[in-house]
Amino acid sequence: MSKTIERTEMRSITSPGFAMQVDKAKYDAMKDALLAAVPKGKPGLTVAEVKAGVLPLLPEALFPGGAKAGWWLKGVQLDLEARGLIARENVKPLRLHRL
Repeated sequence: MSKTIERTEMRSITSPGFAMQVDKAKYDAMKDALLAAVPKGKPGLTVAEVKAGVLPLLPEALFPGGAKAGWWLKGVQLDLEARGLIARENVKPLRLHRL
């Protein structure tokens, strides 16, 4: 028997009105790690700093050796921006903070 994967909707701040269905377990794991790693308020952290903080928080069973973590980090980052939970600073390199 094949295992049914529960899905959830992931949005994007860069594509209003667009949503895709993704693996809920991976989405939730990355969302929890991202919200734990990103500080509240400015100046926030660079995306590289966020990724370094997120990787140790991810379950090995879902992200073995950090596999695909970069894709999920970007996708969940854009989703959380669309939902108004995190924001980016318009600086280089890009910085993120929780609202």
